[in-house]
Amino acid sequence: MSEVKKGSKVKVHYEGKLEDGTLFDTSKDRDPLEFEAGSGTVIKGFDSAVIGMKKGEEKEFKVKSTDAYGERKEDLFREVPKDKLGDIDAKPGMVLQMQTPDGQALPVMVSEVKDKSVMIDFNHPLAGKDLVFNIKVEDVQ
Repeated sequence: MSEVKKGSKVKVHYEGKLEDGTLFDTSKDRDPLEFEAGSGTVIKGFDSAVIGMKKGEEKEFKVKSTDAYGERKEDLFREVPKDKLGDIDAKPGMVLQMQTPDGQALPVMVSEVKDKSVMIDFNHPLAGKDLVFNIKVEDVQ
């Protein structure tokens, strides 16, 4: 039975939760997640945890925020004039989709609403959080 090594093509089913048990993502009812182990296409802690696993193996592991989406950074908050948001009635906690200059979708969160502007948090929604994953290796090539 082959073991996951750096460069292996891996398929895994997973469930990701916050430390309090809140589910933030799962591959249940979807195709398994496919990636090349060690390539950096998934978060570092997830990538590291799958190395050495075998097809059919399951495990639970914790990923510290530093090996996930990093720590929250205060310099990633920006004040945006309300008129730049169009018809959106922004409220604190609301998640908006913005676009990077190269056209990629970027989820951002409204942290504060002022009279003529809105404070936008550009940190990843999971930044600063330790994560818990349950994974099952479905295939290794």
